[in-house]
Amino acid sequence: MAGRFVTFEGIDGAGKSSHIEALAGWLRGRGHEVVMTREPGGTALAERVRELVLHEPMDALTECLLVFAARRDHLRACIEPALERGATVLCDRFTDASFAYQGGGRGLSVAVLAQLETWVQQGRQPDLTLWFDLAPAAAAARRAAARAPDRFERQDEAFFERVRAAYARRADDQPQRFVRIDSAPERAAVQVAVLAAVEARAWW
Repeated sequence: MAGRFVTFEGIDGAGKSSHIEALAGWLRGRGHEVVMTREPGGTALAERVRELVLHEPMDALTECLLVFAARRDHLRACIEPALERGATVLCDRFTDASFAYQGGGRGLSVAVLAQLETWVQQGRQPDLTLWFDLAPAAAAARRAAARAPDRFERQDEAFFERVRAAYARRADDQPQRFVRIDSAPERAAVQVAVLAAVEARAWW
């Protein structure tokens, strides 16, 4: 039986990453094999690309091509094998992030992104995408309290407004797999919403 592919999306500082481990523990407690991974990253090659994307200056198209190259290796070497053996894959970001950041944030053509999506994924899409939605000003306050910023996190509020709007458009276009999670409340309340969204799928 094929596994399930669940992705976690949202602007930097929305809190999505803190909920991946909690969901992994919940699933493992029910006897499921869980693979936690991230993008860019997830394989040795893709992690090297991640360092370039997060820290080296480059234009939007170069950034996008690197992200999709890393995604191809990630799919081939990590995600697809795990799904084929029946594992649940929890991934911190996937292609929706490219439409949001390189498309909405950087202004890259949606047609270019869609073509890359077709070439690289060959039809593979997440079964469920949890979109952690938070106002950019609130996300910026969380980031400032948590860590030193990378080249994405140093972008201004207008950039993150565009990213958030692109996520909203993507969710509107694919409502069958997107669930919006209000990320503004306390962590415990957000965790309840995450588990409710997962349990509603009746896969587990």
